[in-house]
Amino acid sequence: PYRRQRQMCIRDSYSAARVRTHRRQLVVQRLDIEIADSSSHGQLVTGGAVRQWLARSGVKTVGAAAREVDLRSIEGLILRNGFVADATASIDYGGVLRIAVRQRRPVVRLLFDGYNAYATDEGYLFAAPQSSALYVPVMTGSYAPPAPASYTGSIADYTAARIAESEGRIAEIEREKYPLYRAERENDENIKALRRMTIKKGLFERRENFERRVKELREKKARLRREYRYTARVLQERIDKISARQAAEREKQKKLRKSYEDFLKLLNFVVLVEKDDFWRSEIVQIVVAKGPDGAPEIELVPRTGSHTVIFGSPDDAEEKLAKLLTFYRRGLRNIGWEEYRTINVKYKEQVVCTK
Repeated sequence: PYRRQRQMCIRDSYSAARVRTHRRQLVVQRLDIEIADSSSHGQLVTGGAVRQWLARSGVKTVGAAAREVDLRSIEGLILRNGFVADATASIDYGGVLRIAVRQRRPVVRLLFDGYNAYATDEGYLFAAPQSSALYVPVMTGSYAPPAPASYTGSIADYTAARIAESEGRIAEIEREKYPLYRAERENDENIKALRRMTIKKGLFERRENFERRVKELREKKARLRREYRYTARVLQERIDKISARQAAEREKQKKLRKSYEDFLKLLNFVVLVEKDDFWRSEIVQIVVAKGPDGAPEIELVPRTGSHTVIFGSPDDAEEKLAKLLTFYRRGLRNIGWEEYRTINVKYKEQVVCTK
């Protein structure tokens, strides 16, 4: 057994040496790119596009020694594009450089003012690639997403980063209070010392002189008491102004969280529409504007008829869509699809139409 084991070790060492030698001499013969189409609505990236990225970057590929090919750089180059979810590069024993690319799956295209981006159902934003033509719903209107138009990444990450920055500003503002707190403590100590100020009558002191000194002390204490109260009031006013700035930062955080939640509601509404065969084919455009309270208000442009559907907030979306479908089947099919200019389903248990 020992001899057989020794022979196996020698054979394994020889094989490993041959592999190392082969690796040192290996040259990349071919580039093989696989695109995992994560979207049933079309492609965001093609093998040709990946080849162009590699050619423009100057990264070594075909014809280069395998040991000189920087696989991590290739992956990083591809991942710079926001619409790419994952990229892996490897070189096989035959010298084939294999690159596997998985693209993101957007559910809506955002065409708001300054925006031309796609969004996934998880809330990942990325700029629409040139010449991209995915068959996904389009959102337009005066509404603005919680992240700037140039942003690529998760809305959740963007929101968390902005809130962290805000918390940093609040902490920085808090430090402005420290010298005021010290001044308050000193003022309080002065007030305590003031209360302890007393006068004792001298053994042979005349009464008139003692009464004069008592009067002077009372006047001094009254003056100092006014000064200390004024100082306390001024210090508190300055602290309150700083606290107001902190409160304003917290209000910004609150609005940012609300904006993030509203955006997710819009994405959930799109996902709901896309899951239903009828609504997926019937809704041509989603128009979003800010309501009186700042929350998004939806209007739908249907394929059938010449009317607009005033949907309201994305809350209770399933109930509103069911109500609209019932009205379509029992109302418009008998009255006519061109009868109304607007159909309003934003109110509970009501459908309000205008001609």
